Amino acid sequence: MKFARSLSIAALVSITLIASGCAVGRGQETTGAYVDDTGITTTVKAKFIEDKTVSASSISVETLNGTVQLSGFAKSMAEKNQAENIARNVKNVKMVKNDIVVRP
Repeated sequence: MKFARSLSIAALVSITLIASGCAVGRGQETTGAYVDDTGITTTVKAKFIEDKTVSASSISVETLNGTVQLSGFAKSMAEKNQAENIARNVKNVKMVKNDIVVRP
């Protein structure tokens, strides 16, 4: 069930990208880099959904040239750290910037 849900989200993101076009932007040099970054973002979000300790709806993920930026809110330092660990372990991630704020 978790796999099917992740697959559904990945498909939705892919359809959205195709519908909106694949313009190169944000200082990226190639369309390939844009597609790679989109794939990284999609994979990180899907892994957040699979992990019961990370709130995928409270944490934003953006990727630029292999650098993943996490932002949003976590309920604990453990959740913040888990989100970063998940992102670091995704293929093609070069660096993770963790700007998640822990709410008391």
